[in-house]
Amino acid sequence: MIYLDNAATTWPKPRGTAAAIAEVLSFRGANPGRGSYRMAELSSETVYKCRCRAAAFFGASAPENVIFTPSCTHSINYVLKGVLSAGDHVIISDMEHNAVTRPIKQLTRRGVQFSKARVHEGDPDATVVEFRRCMRANTKLIFCTHASNVFGIKLPVAAIGELAHRNGILFGMDCAQSAGTAEIDLRSLKADFLCMPAHKGLYGIMGLGLLIINCSQKLATVIEGGTGSLSGVNEQPDFLPDRFESGTLNVPAIAALDTGIGFIESVGRQRLEAHEMSLIWRAYDVFSSMPECTLYTARPETDTHVPLLSFNINGIPSDEAAQRLGSMEIAVRAGFHCAGDAHRKMGTQSGGTVRICPSVFTSEAEIDQLIATVKEMTRNL
Repeated sequence: MIYLDNAATTWPKPRGTAAAIAEVLSFRGANPGRGSYRMAELSSETVYKCRCRAAAFFGASAPENVIFTPSCTHSINYVLKGVLSAGDHVIISDMEHNAVTRPIKQLTRRGVQFSKARVHEGDPDATVVEFRRCMRANTKLIFCTHASNVFGIKLPVAAIGELAHRNGILFGMDCAQSAGTAEIDLRSLKADFLCMPAHKGLYGIMGLGLLIINCSQKLATVIEGGTGSLSGVNEQPDFLPDRFESGTLNVPAIAALDTGIGFIESVGRQRLEAHEMSLIWRAYDVFSSMPECTLYTARPETDTHVPLLSFNINGIPSDEAAQRLGSMEIAVRAGFHCAGDAHRKMGTQSGGTVRICPSVFTSEAEIDQLIATVKEMTRNL
């Protein structure tokens, strides 16, 4: 199978991932932080090792600022619902995933207000102006995607973060489509909160997310419970990471994430990004010359896009096109990609798009096979 659905979940995983999970299940299967015997200590070591690696990879000030959550969606909810209360105003972009728009919709029922800033592809200054125009006296948070999961368009997050901090506003990022591929360094990026999944560009597995906190703001908790610390009191701990890590952690997934980040470090993030972008160029340049195909963005570049591509084959609905490709062992994603706002912005709300996203394991020959298959499909139109 030619797997091009890496924007949803990367596959295959790096060599060593399965072994890392098996190591946990075989020898480190106790609850971390809940016992003084050797297996519990080994489990805790697994968690701490990954926490330190993730902190270094993203430039966090301390390992305890890396919070393990059940998913990127959970991380986003922790930020939005931990920061915002009745009377507050939040700014998002017009390209957000439902992981952002649906919690915001729920928060409006509690008296939170929001505005959508228009993203201008290829014009970061105009995008920053749109965020500035949305600011109000009661704006408490700007939260936006780093890159659209449908169209790959990057937002100028460094400039948006600078704008937020200059005006005393907190800034959070949904890094679901950028973590592991795009540069994200908190030592230079003025972001207070990073939210990301383990199973996409970080080459981990499903069932784990990260929330990296880069400020002194004390978030209200969404989930409370046992943390293995201060167990004799009923109050939730007020220190990191325990404040947001109630319940037993997904240690096998944490071990897999540690392997995934280590893999990226060994390959080199920039080398990985360059490989994936070269494959997107290969597809884009051919599809843009085919009148039977419709593309929706400018030619992707590393400073303006992440390496993914949405397109449609004229006359074939996106879901049907994906089914035909799937029948030929080419795995792509079709439809709305859980991001209705992005489709409304780009005019694809009636039928969605076909989306491809390579990984470091994708070859030029596989992209050429996709291109040849799409050409064959268009011959019968």
